[in-house]
Amino acid sequence: MDAIQIIVNVLLGIASAGLGWVLKIVWDSLSRLQKADQELAAKVASIEVLVAGNYVTRAEWREELGGLHSKLDRVLEALNKKVDRR
Repeated sequence: MDAIQIIVNVLLGIASAGLGWVLKIVWDSLSRLQKADQELAAKVASIEVLVAGNYVTRAEWREELGGLHSKLDRVLEALNKKVDRR
């Protein structure tokens, strides 16, 4: 009986060691994935700030529209001055 008990204990010890090793590998992989996820989240946040900072401001938009309006006004004046009206 003692020999059987020793064999069972050794087998359970080996199985427990193997399971512990697998769990350690899984835990380490999970830790690396969490760290990589945090790094990617930080990169995405910096890209969002970068993209949001490149939009046209209202002042720039109005300035561009002002230039367009002045050109359209000159075209309208030129059309009004056109001589060949009937």
